[in-house]
Amino acid sequence: MRKDIEIPKVENSYIAAVKEWDKDFTEKQWNVYFINNREDTIDTVLVLSRGKSEDKKTSTLRHNLGNIAPNTAAKIEFITSEVLAFTNEYLVTFFAENKLYERKFIFEPNSISEKNSIKIPILESEGILAK
Repeated sequence: MRKDIEIPKVENSYIAAVKEWDKDFTEKQWNVYFINNREDTIDTVLVLSRGKSEDKKTSTLRHNLGNIAPNTAAKIEFITSEVLAFTNEYLVTFFAENKLYERKFIFEPNSISEKNSIKIPILESEGILAK
């Protein structure tokens, strides 16, 4: 029975943190995005986010991003500086090609920092990709 279950591998989909100007807070904030770098639209994108350290944890948040067009990104949330030292997890599920895809993305503690930034093509800015 188990050998008959196909678990598709998530490819060309990413979670990235980008530091952007926030006019409400009048400072730069880290925003987390889901990036669809696939050639097809993905449906019903659901993201669960949570953070944890050795002695603390954040609330679990659930985000419904809906459908995401090919080669675009959708903002999930902003991430406060207080939790950058935590392990931050993003569990993503979506439908594509009539299959359910699922993957966990992780930002290691203190990995979200400007010194670790790389060019994020779809967003056309500097940021950090989750593992």
